[in-house]
Parts: sequence; structure tokens; C-alpha cells
Amino acid sequence: MKRISRLLVLGAAAAAALIGSVPSAEACSRILYVGSDSLRIVGRSLDWKTPIPTNLYVYPRGIAKKGHDKPGAVTWTSRYGAVYAVGYDGGVTEGMNEKGLVINGLFCRGTVYENDSTRNLPPMSLAMFPAWILDNCATTADAVALLRKQDFNISGAEFDGGTTSTLHWGITDPTGASAMVEFDHGRINIYEGQDLPVLTNDPTYPAITAINEYWTKIGGTHMLPGTVTSADRFVRAAFFDSHVEKTADPDLGVSIVRSIMANVSVPYTYTSGEANLSATQWRSYANIRDLRYYFDVVTNDGIFYIDLAKCDLRKGAPVMKIDVSKSRLYVGEANGHLFRTAPFTPMY
Repeated sequence: MKRISRLLVLGAAAAAALIGSVPSAEACSRILYVGSDSLRIVGRSLDWKTPIPTNLYVYPRGIAKKGHDKPGAVTWTSRYGAVYAVGYDGGVTEGMNEKGLVINGLFCRGTVYENDSTRNLPPMSLAMFPAWILDNCATTADAVALLRKQDFNISGAEFDGGTTSTLHWGITDPTGASAMVEFDHGRINIYEGQDLPVLTNDPTYPAITAINEYWTKIGGTHMLPGTVTSADRFVRAAFFDSHVEKTADPDLGVSIVRSIMANVSVPYTYTSGEANLSATQWRSYANIRDLRYYFDVVTNDGIFYIDLAKCDLRKGAPVMKIDVSKSRLYVGEANGHLFRTAPFTPMY
């Protein structure tokens, strides 16, 4: 694994102690595959205990938006067009913009977004937070600079019978510059590095990286942790991501990432008796070199993708959508299945 800047790596003994104490978590995973000829693909799985209907939206540049419906909310006009994965047609889960910047939001139970000093800052809803990053930033450095200002107070509506979206994020750009972003009682912790390969759920990024350091010393050729817990998925993803072929072929690259993601996904309909360990519902693969965003619904016969380079992202162009519930037979490029639509209504 590449060394991580500004990250305190715990010793092997502390990592070993953590292994037995990792809490269960919502089982989402994110990896970054680095091929040759600048090919980089970000894969992610979305795992949850009940279905999360997710549709794909393509937004052009030049749209005025707001981060919340509360007074004084953050407002902006989008500088870049993007494709968003939108859960419940109400909140952006992740996406990729026309500059190849990718953001993925994964559950992290220990997240606390605010404190006394942040509560009176301009409101920002979780439903719009990833769009805010993608709309305004061309690079990971841009996103980090925007976040370090911390001139907003992030919050989110409950969903699925009272669940609060406690999230952390992975951000990646075409150069491989990466940032893992976590909120700790209102303080934003940002861990930056080159080609940071893996993010799962709990514990926090420094702690789970320490667990992986422990397993790296053991080696993975003959033994890897095999459960669906967050730490075990992190270790398996990191091992396989660093031991597969490096290719410049985008199709082969997606196949490689897809196979790694299958290895760290939770089998569909599997239950462990723990409500917070949930089956994988869909996976995405963002080819940030070629601007292709793939969507892989586990109950579909194949995978399909939006070629963002072929979308009309000019100011004044319509918002476009793919209804994923009708995508069972979609395979390959799916730009022809995009249709004009009204913007989604955020679940502030």
C-alpha cells in the first residue's frame, strides 16, 4: 500500500487488539484499481438491509442549486456536469463529474457531523453534499480545499424507518490523488495520499488501515480473513487489488475490478443475524480515464454504463435519467436509454 500522508498508523500490536473489537457495520466497500496508461477505476458496492431504489441522473453545467431548504443554506451554480447515483430519487449516493472526479459515500457508524461551533453555519444536506463536491471541483485538491474551509453544517434526513446516514467518503481524481473524509464530532478529518486503494466502513480510516497493516505482515497468499465484516473486506480488497494484472484495456480493467468487488461483496439474500451486516444490492465502476460510469445491479443479467463523454453537459441542456428499475436487460453503453427528466427532489 502507498504510504499515507498525515495518517497516524498504529503499531501491529494495537492492530491485533482491534481485530477482536471491530463493531458490525453496513457492508459497503470501495476500491481503486490502478492499471497502466493512466487507467484508474473506482469500484464500490452498496449494501443495505432493505432495497434502496437507485436511479442514475446526468446533470449539465450551469444549474443553480442549494444545499438545504433551511434559511441561509449553501448555494452554488454547477461548474461541471456529472452523473449521480440517486437513492430514493432524493439523495446523491455517489457520482463522477466530467473532469473525472469521483466521490463515494459509505456508512461509518462513528460519524458525528456537528458540534457547538458548527451548528450555526450554513446548512448542507447529505442529499446534496456529494453533488456540491462534484459540481464545484475538478480535482481532489479542489475538494480538499473546499472542505477545509468548513463553512457549512452537514446534516441529513432519516430514512428507512429512522436510519440516520452516518457516512464517510472516498474522493479520487484522474491523477490518483485521493482523500478519505470523516466527520468526528464536527471536526473534518481528511486523510490524503496517492492512489489510496480501499475504504469500507467501521472503524475509522486510521484504525482500519492499522488492521490491514497487521494482515499485510502475515501475507495473503495462503490466508486471508474471510468474513463479511468491514475489516475483513478491507483486507481482502487491499490484497487482491495489489496482486492483479495491470492493464490499459478498459474492458479488462472493469472485469478485474468487478471480480474483486464480487469477492468483497455480501451475497444477495445472505443474513448473518446482525441487522447491520447487509447484502450487496448494486455495484458501480467509475472509469475515470475514459469517463464511463458502470452500474451493476445484482439481480440484473448484465452491467451497463453511461459514457459521460458523449453526454450533452452544456449549460441549458436537459437533465437526463436512467430508470434502473427498467434496466434488467441493459448491457454495455446505455446512453440510448437516457431520457429527459425534471431534476430530482432532494430529501433534505
